[in-house]
Amino acid sequence: MLCLRQVCLFTLRHYQARTLSSDLLLSQINSCTHEDEVFSLVGRNKARLSEKHVGIALNMLWQLQKKRPHLLRTNEYIRNHSQFLTLCVLAENKVEQMEDEAIVDTLYSILRLNVEDHDSLAEVLVTEAWKRLERQVLLSLPALSKFALCLYKQRRHISPVIGKVAHIVDTKLDSIQDIRILSVLMISISDVISQSFQDRLVHKAEQLLEEKDEVHFNYAKRILQFLQNVKLRYLPLVEKCNKIFLKSASRLDIQSISLISGLYEQLGFDNAEFRLVAKQLLSETIDDYYDPETFTKLFFTLGPMAGSKVRERLLVTAAHMAEEFSSHQVLVILKTMQKMKCRNSHLLKKMASILHKHLDTYPVLQLVKLTQDLVLLHCHNLELFAKLKMLLFGFLKSNVIPAETAAIIRVLAMLPSFQVEEIIINKAAAVLPQCSLHHLNCIATALVKWNHYSQLHWQNSSELCVKLLQKLNDYGFQRLQKANNLNLLLEELTHVNGEWFEEVLSEETMAMCQCLIDQITWANVLQLSFFLIKTNHRCPSLLDRIASVTVENIDKIYPFDIYFILFLFSALNYDPPANEEFFESCVQHLTSNLSCFETYHLVLLGHVLAVAGYFPPVLIKRIFNVSFLSKLDAQLEVLPDALKQRVRSCLMKLNRAVCLECPEFHIPWFHERYCQHVFRNCSSRINPLRQHVHRMLTEILGGSNYARVSVLTPYYYEIDFECILDENKKPLSYMAQNIPLDNVEGIHLKHDIKDEGRMVLPPGAQRIALEFLDSKAFSKNSHHLKGEPAVKKRHLEMLGYRVVQIPHFEWNSMVLSTKGEQLEYLRKRLYGIQ
Repeated sequence: MLCLRQVCLFTLRHYQARTLSSDLLLSQINSCTHEDEVFSLVGRNKARLSEKHVGIALNMLWQLQKKRPHLLRTNEYIRNHSQFLTLCVLAENKVEQMEDEAIVDTLYSILRLNVEDHDSLAEVLVTEAWKRLERQVLLSLPALSKFALCLYKQRRHISPVIGKVAHIVDTKLDSIQDIRILSVLMISISDVISQSFQDRLVHKAEQLLEEKDEVHFNYAKRILQFLQNVKLRYLPLVEKCNKIFLKSASRLDIQSISLISGLYEQLGFDNAEFRLVAKQLLSETIDDYYDPETFTKLFFTLGPMAGSKVRERLLVTAAHMAEEFSSHQVLVILKTMQKMKCRNSHLLKKMASILHKHLDTYPVLQLVKLTQDLVLLHCHNLELFAKLKMLLFGFLKSNVIPAETAAIIRVLAMLPSFQVEEIIINKAAAVLPQCSLHHLNCIATALVKWNHYSQLHWQNSSELCVKLLQKLNDYGFQRLQKANNLNLLLEELTHVNGEWFEEVLSEETMAMCQCLIDQITWANVLQLSFFLIKTNHRCPSLLDRIASVTVENIDKIYPFDIYFILFLFSALNYDPPANEEFFESCVQHLTSNLSCFETYHLVLLGHVLAVAGYFPPVLIKRIFNVSFLSKLDAQLEVLPDALKQRVRSCLMKLNRAVCLECPEFHIPWFHERYCQHVFRNCSSRINPLRQHVHRMLTEILGGSNYARVSVLTPYYYEIDFECILDENKKPLSYMAQNIPLDNVEGIHLKHDIKDEGRMVLPPGAQRIALEFLDSKAFSKNSHHLKGEPAVKKRHLEMLGYRVVQIPHFEWNSMVLSTKGEQLEYLRKRLYGIQ
């Protein structure tokens, strides 16, 4: 009976398809230019409407809306029209008679008309399409992608039907040649795919992007959304998408620019060229964004890179528009103010005043983020913080998710004058067994802060914190000891830092990483390098393994990732066993792929290589070029302040290193004004240690005129002390040589530091640079000098100094606990006595 029914439906469909060309009503529906014309035809011909008429009519309603600007669309009018309801009822009744692809088209049309996700017609259409997929009905790839998109829009991200779609895509992946279809399918099935399937999709997307000369930027946006959905930062694919956006710059609007910027932020990707394009486009049309939704997107995108005048206009407009912002828009504005390091009290007060009406609408993690932003913005609205505390407490009491509990506890500790309560201690203790290292770190950070505060004010609270910290330490050790997968461990360690981890788990974590050393591969070597950079740990076995894996797999590692690996070795001043092979392999791979780097990235790369003692001619000549430096200046304008300062500092240091170590390049020193500006803006550099040591040097050398304090050398190295010894190791007086001694209140800058105080020394005399090295000059677990202090020593020796470096662990040791012992130690070091 069932077979007969299917045959009848099949025959009916083909009969109707045969009569389609002569169907006058169908032709009339297709000729409509307004929704009312469609409704008029439906009203007059209800009895004659077949499933084909119904599907075409619903599709026509969407096509008519599609042609209009978004603000002129009348979706609500259509949904509430009686004839639209008639069409929906007819469609439900005739769904089994519809063609396979007509079902998908109808579902797509009604969803674009903004019917409810679980509208009865939508449910019926999804169910019928699912049934047909289960019966091995073969939808065309365009229809399958449209159906997948409908499921995605209905938030059926992990439903069985989307799993069925993913299975079909898996079997047909090799035959997909349309990047539009692939991009839609990728974001739709992203929540139900395996790691291996994910890798195949990424490879396919890369392949299609390489093969196509012209790709619409919307397809590239979807690929970025896919990468964000699966939390994959795959730079080669992101770079390809970025090139598409740059080619399509003239077609990008505020919606696209803000979406792309948000995706870049989530993927940890930044591109100065895209920032420049976005800044130019948005600055030219800044007056066009006068409604809250588009202005919020403008503020989010343009605010962090705007110049002072545009920035002020944005802040004034935001304050004027504050009352109109939705709860989500308020969060975006505050988050962006935090990124801008904005302390505009008027706007902050405005945002705080309107937050009261929105607070009850925020889910827990948004409330946590909001509280954090307000604290970092130095909001002083105590009434607002009191309400936030009450809401956070409410969430804490009912919450059973360890990640959320840890986040609430961490942010409660940020609130001003907050006293830890027993309920927090009990709640934290309850979730500890289920916490990851990151969540344990969040709770520990809060407890450490409360413990310090409670010791000053509430002894009982301090005892509670100490007991829980001891328990937390035990769970941290247990979690580390159970680790058997390096990838999972590194993922947990990504956001772990701070005092608790450094003091309690750092050594244990290094030991565990060494136990898992055989699991280091080219795929996780970057993440391990990040961790070692962050922890400042010099672990020879791990570093040697990283070096060998990098050399063996150099062609598999993305060039920009090589930079971070080199940064690790350069910063720690570590030479692996095959040091020359390692650095030369990396340098060759990098110089062959310089096009993968942005302008400012090349400066950072050049500096890292210079610290390690490498100066590839192709890179140096590229950087020290007028057109390159002009492009760099433009890019610096749109970079965050901290990154901008870092790039400028690295360019200066690279310029200095090239001048001193590679005179054959004939690169001029052009950072005189920059260095003078930096030192003029520094606070007084004469600290108590320098004053104490200066008095000792006066005693050792025989007078205050024999030593200079806080001296700037040629090329602007600052040294703690300078003195001159003649060939008989007797001190020479600066006064006798007519060299001014530096004032202990600061540094005196002359026009050209290269000429300052550089008297010609008598034969056999020697300049001594005395440097005190604090803990920052060494890796955490070693007395080995790090890269930057080692370069400084190398350069000072090139400038004619004998460099005497006093490590903190020697100066502060028990061996030098008295003034007499310190004097004798300094005397021996100055005079080179063993």
